[in-house]
Amino acid sequence: MKFITRNMMLTGMLLASALTYAQDDTNDKEMQDGPQPSKSNIQQYTPSKLIGKGQIDLKWFNNLYTQTKSTFSDGKEPRQTFFTSTLEAYTGVGENKRWNVGAIFEFRSNVINDRGALDVFSFDGEEGTARSGLTSIAPSIKFVPLASVSNFSIQSSFFIPLVDQETDGGVFLDQAGFIWQNRFFYDHTFPGDKWQLFTELNSEFSFGKDAVRDTGGDTVEGSFANNSLNLTPGVFLSYFPSSKFTVLGLVQHSQRIDLGNNFAQDFTAVGGGVKYQLTDALNIEALYTNFVRGSNTGLGQTFNLGLRAIF
Repeated sequence: MKFITRNMMLTGMLLASALTYAQDDTNDKEMQDGPQPSKSNIQQYTPSKLIGKGQIDLKWFNNLYTQTKSTFSDGKEPRQTFFTSTLEAYTGVGENKRWNVGAIFEFRSNVINDRGALDVFSFDGEEGTARSGLTSIAPSIKFVPLASVSNFSIQSSFFIPLVDQETDGGVFLDQAGFIWQNRFFYDHTFPGDKWQLFTELNSEFSFGKDAVRDTGGDTVEGSFANNSLNLTPGVFLSYFPSSKFTVLGLVQHSQRIDLGNNFAQDFTAVGGGVKYQLTDALNIEALYTNFVRGSNTGLGQTFNLGLRAIF
């Protein structure tokens, strides 16, 4: 609990500092160069676009997934809820906005055995029902491979697990293996700046020791996902009633390919959300998704809230 409180306070301080700095910087630019372009960050800085040299990009994204159904049984099941809080930090290096370097930090809190969905914020570690903690860190780079196509970029990250046991006391926390993640981003803005199409292909190669379980089913070492490749394409369509506000719809599919772990799965999710530019530097987003089908997976819902500051 103390860790997550300090993490939230630090993130809030960083975002507040970003806001103050960006406002001052914007005022200086207007005094020197006149009024700046009217496009907001949510319009021009999609995940496809990189920031410039010396700029900072901070994103704090929170995902709450909860389920009472899965493909493993028929009918209603005891509720399980999994919360992930991700902090991403990048800075621009080099010229022409082609290289960004940074890191990703993931904190998770999970509860099972029909505990309430909001119990993930109790962080009580109750044996047999709850676990939480900082679960992984990842050095990361973003780059634009083709100088002539600035709206196509790749994000490559290497996730290092910080958990010893994937499942303990029957409670899953996070993968206990290494993940090499590569995300391919592309967006297109239609004439008039009212509609924007964003596409993503996320690939995750999981590797490390094979999962070893004790007689109670808990993992002693390794991960269920090791020796598998997860491919997740997604399509997002956004409409901008104004430059500072957008509504969007999305469709995602995820396919885990068995490369030796003897476990394959897939799911399809649909949803929507909104984004709003609070200030020149800071924007907020809220998303909802529903897992409408799948195999070897849960059939739940996600509720997402994020803050992003660019300065």
